[in-house]
Amino acid sequence: MTTALIYLLIMILVAAVVFLLASLVFGRGEELAPLPPGASPTQLPASGARGDDLRALRFQQSVRGYKMSEVDWVLDRVAGEIDALRARVDELEQQLAESTEDVRS
Repeated sequence: MTTALIYLLIMILVAAVVFLLASLVFGRGEELAPLPPGASPTQLPASGARGDDLRALRFQQSVRGYKMSEVDWVLDRVAGEIDALRARVDELEQQLAESTEDVRS
């Protein structure tokens, strides 16, 4: 009986030491302020989103969520398309400005 009690006390002591070591190594007392209900850390500009905005986008993690690699792949693809579209729009606006100047001359 006393042997079992000694083993139990040693196991509790070892568990406490492991817990304290893990708390010191990983805890460090750093806590983020909780988000208000319904808020998300995901941020995008209200308008004029660029590819880099999408590449920097991160979603809140949850237990049942999407596969992160697939979300990153989609965001990279959409970001590339946005960059290509914005470049084309800039090119067309420049052509329009040039043709408008030619007509005025």
